[in-house]
Amino acid sequence: MSAPAPAYTPDSVRAGGPSATELLDFALRTAADPDVVASLPLDPEGRTWIRLEGPGGSEAWLIGWPPGTGTGWHDHAESLGAFATARGRLTERSLAVRLPSEGWRSLELAPGVDRSRTLAAGGGRAFGRHHVHEVLNESPDEHAVSVHAYYPPLPLIRRYSRSGPVLHLEQVERPADWQ
Repeated sequence: MSAPAPAYTPDSVRAGGPSATELLDFALRTAADPDVVASLPLDPEGRTWIRLEGPGGSEAWLIGWPPGTGTGWHDHAESLGAFATARGRLTERSLAVRLPSEGWRSLELAPGVDRSRTLAAGGGRAFGRHHVHEVLNESPDEHAVSVHAYYPPLPLIRRYSRSGPVLHLEQVERPADWQ
């Protein structure tokens, strides 16, 4: 797949909802609140999370990441999103290309579409619809904590696997699958 990613404006909004910039502002403010961060129980074996009250009807989460854990490749469908690191460091690997939203199971990615960034405590980023990424705590010994917000609330998550330049659609999860 070699088409360039469409222009993304951070303030793109769905009628009546918060913009990606507002989601990022919320995530950064919340990540800087030591009482909120301290409320998350941490588990050395797996990720933990607490649902938060997000701005303007958004879905928000406080997430704990033990050393060496990650999300795997995924997207958030039609939702705008943002996340901020409250403690530790998180690495985001993403694709700088818009994928077709349906009708495929496997795609070969063009060279040069991979991006990577590390967000230390106090850092964050916003993203648009159909943003494909994975988030990882690559530390061998330090827990990380982050705040995530999405609008509209997640209608689904598509999960992918990667074999070199080939991206495979593995599964589509809906909110009922997370209950």
